[in-house]
This record gives sequence, structure tokens and C-alpha cells, in this order.
Amino acid sequence: MATLQQLEDLVLQTRRDILRMVHKVNSGHPGGSLGCTEFFVALYHEIMHTKDGFDMDGIGEDLFFLSNGHISPVYYSVLARKGYFPTEELNTFRLINSRLQGHPTTHEGLPGVRIASGSLGQGMSVAIGAALAKKLNKDEHLVYSLHGDGELQEGQNWEAIMYAAGNKVDNLISTIDFNGQQIDGATDDVLPMGDLKAKFEAFGWDVLEIEKGNDLEAVIKGMDEAKSRTGKGKPVCVLLHTIMGNGVDFMMHTHAWHGKAPNDEQLAVGLSQNAETLGDY
Repeated sequence: MATLQQLEDLVLQTRRDILRMVHKVNSGHPGGSLGCTEFFVALYHEIMHTKDGFDMDGIGEDLFFLSNGHISPVYYSVLARKGYFPTEELNTFRLINSRLQGHPTTHEGLPGVRIASGSLGQGMSVAIGAALAKKLNKDEHLVYSLHGDGELQEGQNWEAIMYAAGNKVDNLISTIDFNGQQIDGATDDVLPMGDLKAKFEAFGWDVLEIEKGNDLEAVIKGMDEAKSRTGKGKPVCVLLHTIMGNGVDFMMHTHAWHGKAPNDEQLAVGLSQNAETLGDY
């Protein structure tokens, strides 16, 4: 089990990976990736139970599905540093014929990735299907998913949210990256979603909020609490309050870095704010 300091070091290194990946190809989505770094590190190194090796069935272990697939840089970094594939492969991000495409794909067989998630709004449905399969297999492990708050403007989510509660899919924990930003601006300016907590509760979910979604200890505590609420007849929703671009001061609190790569000077500044801890790839 990693210490808190080791996990904090991994958060810093993951931010470096994100910045270097998108800078190298002048393409990608750093904002949401940086905002979810603590969540991914906590999930893969503290919260989920996973087996050695990787298979698509995922029987006997917890599963994770990334619905907002554009934040692939943080996903790839954490998978690589968890040992799913060599960290050197991060150098191939978004290159032709790479297994690390801008949005996760499955046809190249990248360990750790179970669904392609370039199209928003579909991950909830897949996660529910996986959770139901675990019930049929009498597999008591959990299914986790992550969704953007702006992504909830897609109608398919709400059909799935209704279905999960109606069918008591209580081995599912769906986390919402609640940063209030999307590609065209603030979510409240693009399409206000009102009270998400009240909406999920009205649909029959058990909802908890992690107010400090960029505080590693708070994330671990909140996700542990979410785990304790499973198996009680309701799916669990975690509203994770994060800051887009967290950890790089000029990227924070704005949608401008949703899908924009830093130039050479900006990269140097970003890296200087996140000290090297484990060694760059």
C-alpha cells in the first residue's frame, strides 16, 4: 500500500506526463485531465481492487469505465504508472498507429481500456451493463465510471440513470467531474443543469459530494464512503468538485484549456510548478 506522500508524488508526476504528452503533439485535452489527476491516482492506487495482468472479462476485480474519453492523457499516465504498459509508450500519444489515441480505443488492445469513449454520453450505459454482468456472475466486485458535468447534457445519460435506479444496480459508483466548464464555456452559460444532487436523488440514486476534489485525502475519504454505500439497493453517485487545469496556475478556472496544448514556454512553466518525482518517460 502506497503512503500518502507517495501518492502525492504520483499526482505531480502525472501532471508532468499530461503536459508533456499534449505539448509533444500540440494536441489533446489538458484541462480536464489535470483536474481529475487526484481522482485517478486515488482510484487506481487506493480505491479499486484490480488483478495482476489484464483481461477484458474483468471477473474477480473492480472495473472502471471512462465516459468523458477526451481526458485520455490522465488515464494513460495513471495506467502506465500502475504497470499496465511501459511508461515509454506515453511518447506515442496521438501518433498514427499508436495504441494511445486522443480518445481511448480498444482495437489495438491497450491494457486497461475496456471501451472506446470518443462519443460522450455512452459510458453510463456501458458501466450499468458491466455491473449487471457482475451480478449475474455472482461477482461482488464494483464498477466505477467517470463522466463530465457538461456530458450530462446528453440525453442518453438520463435514460441510463433512470434504468440503474429502477433495476437496483447497487454495485455501481458513478463519479461526475463537477468543474463547471466545457468546451464552449461555463456549463451554466452553455446549458444550465440545475441542482445535480437533487436530480440524481429524484432519479433514485444515493448521492454524496466531495467538495475538495483536488485534495487527495478528501478524494480517498469520499470514495471510501461511496464504497460503503454500495449493496444497499441504490446506485451511488459522487459529485466530485474539481478545478479545470488544477496544478498549473494559468490553466485553472477556465475552459480555454479544455482542448489546447501548451507551447514551449508554457510547458516549462507548467513543469516548474510540478516538480519531477518519479522520472519522466
